[in-house]
Amino acid sequence: MDAFLRRAKRKSSSVTQELVQDDDEDSTEVKLALLASLLPDLSHEVLLDALLAQEGSVEQAASSLLDSQTEPKKPRAPVTVGAQTSLRSFASKSSAAGGAETAKKPRLLSKKGTTLYLYDPEDVAEHTPCSIIHNFLPQEEANDLLREMLEESKSFNKVTFKLFDNIVQSPHRSSFYVATEAELNTQKHEYFYYGGRLEDVRRITPQLLRVRPKVQEAVNKAIQSRKKLRFQCPDEWTPNAAFVNCYNGPHESVGYHSDHLTYLGPRAIIGSLSLGVAREFRVRRIVPKDADNNLTDDADAQGQISIHLPHNSLLIMHSNMQEEWKHSITPAQAIDPHPIAGNRRINITYRDYKRNFHPNFTPRCQCNLPAILRTVQRKKDNWGRYFWMCHRGNVPGQVSCSFFQWAVFDDDGVPEWDTARFKKKDIATTEQNPGPSATEKQLISKEQ
Repeated sequence: MDAFLRRAKRKSSSVTQELVQDDDEDSTEVKLALLASLLPDLSHEVLLDALLAQEGSVEQAASSLLDSQTEPKKPRAPVTVGAQTSLRSFASKSSAAGGAETAKKPRLLSKKGTTLYLYDPEDVAEHTPCSIIHNFLPQEEANDLLREMLEESKSFNKVTFKLFDNIVQSPHRSSFYVATEAELNTQKHEYFYYGGRLEDVRRITPQLLRVRPKVQEAVNKAIQSRKKLRFQCPDEWTPNAAFVNCYNGPHESVGYHSDHLTYLGPRAIIGSLSLGVAREFRVRRIVPKDADNNLTDDADAQGQISIHLPHNSLLIMHSNMQEEWKHSITPAQAIDPHPIAGNRRINITYRDYKRNFHPNFTPRCQCNLPAILRTVQRKKDNWGRYFWMCHRGNVPGQVSCSFFQWAVFDDDGVPEWDTARFKKKDIATTEQNPGPSATEKQLISKEQ
């Protein structure tokens, strides 16, 4: 759900724009969309490679691609797609050649402009911020949930939102599920998403409810295998909501993004269950830029990693995912139909909505709406810092105000307004979490 909804550009102070303009991948996705409109027969990967080769210039990328199409085509060797078993044998050979020091820390195998394909759960856990469990549910239970969600998806909707002053629709259909009637009413009347209220909120279905405790148990077990990060909540992960997406056919996809943290809090963990057609889930690390870096796009600085998501697989996005990586579901040239789902993939993302991040408590912007929580991702200055901002501009016909406020949490991710749990001794020191500059102080003071 969060995937395709992005903040629209707005007129505000230069300070706020510098902090947030680099936090999205909108520029990359828009450039790729422009290339795709000019060259609809070329794949996403070919367009991205051309864009990177031309340092982000759409005009030069399109020219080079058109030139290559007019050249005589050389016969190509047949391409076969093999199933990778594991990278461990490759890593062991590299370790043997490089000595004991190489074996201590595996080198990053993905490279700029390339995609590393991972299938083995141990490889996924080692090289990405994710864990994956294949054949997660008993076969009949997985199929029962799939059939239930396929029926539900018949009434799913595409969400309309604003991007660069254009009115667009989400690239797939979705809906949102909560456990009780009280939670449903709360979501409809108190929560805001992307500047507006969410209309399609539903009561959890029998199969979703049946599977939820199994997802909860598996996610909490996986959490124990990883080191707790700063700002990560130490409490048990307890899913109380689920976004369900339906991708119908190989071309329905979602671009690179990070999920919104507004009601989940910092260092959020998400359990994502895939049913039906297998698709590629791609991730890439966010590489911050220096203040004097003149490059317009470092989107593929360390390459992409593709994780194969077959039917009945549970992907766990750990606490370093949303702040430090971006993820996507890429278009496919072809897919293998599923005997029950046909060409459709159902994705269920179970989420833990924190009570102390209810919109009654979070900061409100000048529009009197709950502000959205974001983190500085693309620049080394203030890298990793959280802030609150207005997101009214995502609603067609609306404009965002210039509200901006740094967010303050303790080491366990507890917000400053939760005075019963907030521990001042755990707030970062000035060196670790510097306060706003003089200009930023003026901005915050003005907006308050």
